[in-house]
Amino acid sequence: MEVMIMIEALSYEFMRNALYAGLLASVVCGVIGTLVVVNRIVFLAGAVAHAAYGGVGLAYFLGWPVLPCTVGFSVAAGGLMAGATAKGMDKADRFIGALWAGGMALGILLLDFTPGYNVDLMSFLFGSIMAVPRADIWMMLALDVLIIVLVLYFYKDFMALSFDREFAATRGIPVLMLHFLMLAMVGASVVMVIRVVGLILVIALLTIPSSIALSRARSLGGMMALSTVLAAVFCMIGLALAYALNLTSGAAIISVAVVGQALDALWRKVAHSGEGEA
Repeated sequence: MEVMIMIEALSYEFMRNALYAGLLASVVCGVIGTLVVVNRIVFLAGAVAHAAYGGVGLAYFLGWPVLPCTVGFSVAAGGLMAGATAKGMDKADRFIGALWAGGMALGILLLDFTPGYNVDLMSFLFGSIMAVPRADIWMMLALDVLIIVLVLYFYKDFMALSFDREFAATRGIPVLMLHFLMLAMVGASVVMVIRVVGLILVIALLTIPSSIALSRARSLGGMMALSTVLAAVFCMIGLALAYALNLTSGAAIISVAVVGQALDALWRKVAHSGEGEA
């Protein structure tokens, strides 16, 4: 049913752009979401995502393109958080919380000061995938390519960092640089996902596919690949439901993802019960 709905919907250009945006966002959800989950930095990713709203306000206040400006702001916020947590999370939580709230507050204030501001706030909070312009699609593609190249180049180092940071440091791996790079990529990635499901729901799409893949993949690369596929499936089914039932697209996508995670948990529970009885 969903396939037929999508075929009908794709006769419209805005739906084709929405599909492209969803698939491109799925790539970063799979690749960067995996790094976020295995490195246990979901809290940091959430902070970067909410601070990114400052970039939205700055873009409208200065009259700059929203996506490039927000990416730059988010990468800078990620850098600040990387610096604060370079030696551990123990004493950085208050700073991260302040940056989390401060970024959102700055964005709201800048929008208040923007003359003639008439942008729908809900589109940034809950996503506006059906209104993504073609120019943003090309930038999302460029960001995808850049992130994939960086992750492939540093793949072995990221693998060592993800599973034993202290061991990685003793092997001469640039742990601090990779920490900064990872959070910079998180900053760029969350902006792409915000276009799909919004600021409020961004962490769900960034982490749910990777959480499902965590127990099923045998390698970091396999986890990234499976996460990407799952995110793409969630986006396509959610888009189809949003189009057919006139739902908010971001909420529809995340609802599908949550159902997928619940079904996966139920399947694993049933499978383990069967093994115990055997």
